[in-house]
Amino acid sequence: MAEISIKDIRKSYGRTQILHGVDLNFKSGEFVVILGPSGCGKSTLLRMIAGLEEISSGEISIDGTVVNDLEPRDRGCSMVFQNYALYPHMSVAANIGYALKVAGVPRAERDRRIAETARIVGLEELLDRKPAQLSGGQRQRVAMGRAIIREPKVFLFDEPLSNLDAKLRVQMRVEIRRLHKRLSATSVFVTHDQVEAMTLADKLIVMNKGHVEQVGTPLEIYHRPRTRFVGSFIGSPAMNFFDSTVAPEGNFVLFDGIRVAIDPALGRDNAGKPVAAGIRPEHCRLVSAGTANSVPAIVDFVEELGSGRIVHVEIDGQNFAVAMDEGQLFEAGSSVGLQLPAEHIQLFSLETGLRLDDDVPALKRTIKTTVAA
Repeated sequence: MAEISIKDIRKSYGRTQILHGVDLNFKSGEFVVILGPSGCGKSTLLRMIAGLEEISSGEISIDGTVVNDLEPRDRGCSMVFQNYALYPHMSVAANIGYALKVAGVPRAERDRRIAETARIVGLEELLDRKPAQLSGGQRQRVAMGRAIIREPKVFLFDEPLSNLDAKLRVQMRVEIRRLHKRLSATSVFVTHDQVEAMTLADKLIVMNKGHVEQVGTPLEIYHRPRTRFVGSFIGSPAMNFFDSTVAPEGNFVLFDGIRVAIDPALGRDNAGKPVAAGIRPEHCRLVSAGTANSVPAIVDFVEELGSGRIVHVEIDGQNFAVAMDEGQLFEAGSSVGLQLPAEHIQLFSLETGLRLDDDVPALKRTIKTTVAA
């Protein structure tokens, strides 16, 4: 196990800056997931930890040792890639044990460790097969076995499930989490899939445009996003937003001409300010058209999920998603009322994107820089 410390890491290609001063700390034995859209810099950061990408400035330490100038093989990391990168002419056993063979490990010891690793990843019966004879999930287990056999301090996963179908992704998520629990190694997992992030992470890091937007547990980030971007990126369907202004009295915002109540304490501190009001789909309510304190809406379409449904309603061209249980039925084209409970409304600054009750100066500066860019 090893702690990873990342201090003011920056990466540039010519005049184009990819990472803008990232500071992070991963505890020993922690399963960390870095989540963000394509191009946010998450894979670049992972490759810098591995030593596969040069650091423009800053410092990375693994287990107390600065590794900026160390070769990848000397950092104590093993990496699992998206494309498996298996040798097609070698058997499963040979693929798993290749690193030990190159390192000159005696044959008897190599065979012992191959057998043990194959047992861990569930490949005991497949050691004589070639990669072409394996399913996608089995190939990914071979790739993980090849990483495990080196007994690294750190496991690095670069979107390893992206090439699998939906069922296999679920299965492999479970296997990866069980593997982490068994090995207790520090793991860093990069993905753009929020379901993978929410289900795997001890610590979740959300990145956007080369900046770290938020660090926390999955539930902390889901229930209390620190920026509008995080609120819109985490959740399926995403958080609903509408732009408005806090009333002078500080106790409501207007949506389609209807007063929508907000937390009075928060409202008084931000009276008259333009805001983005956000609310999760599961916190919205659909009621009969004309019900008091509801916004008039038209049902656009309904997504059936079996255990529930997502009702999409339209309000003056703006779409709102409402998560409901399977007992309530609404037909497309029907008129309804949309209620937004005050206790679930979260307010974000239109200028910085930062939630109004999150006073973190450093983050404010970062978000302003992102918005300005």
